[in-house]
Amino acid sequence: MESTSETDLLSRVIRVVAKSQHMDASAIKPESTFAELGIDSLDGLQILFALEEEFGVSIPDDAGKEFNSIARVSGGIQMLLKAKSEPAPAS
Repeated sequence: MESTSETDLLSRVIRVVAKSQHMDASAIKPESTFAELGIDSLDGLQILFALEEEFGVSIPDDAGKEFNSIARVSGGIQMLLKAKSEPAPAS
């Protein structure tokens, strides 16, 4: 499994958000909030679906509500990728 650096992950998140919102990626900063970018809840859902496809993860609904800035999205995706790469605990 390939390792995704934080910088690469952040740039991929920004690229997904920019593409889904038809924005210039250079206008999106890590500290940008969805509100600052004019992203409403419906746009946020579209972004979550695009992120799930981009990274091959499933974002839980409750976690999606926490994703209100580019940095939080990137951190959340990183945690999901880490959990996905760890072996499942024996039951």
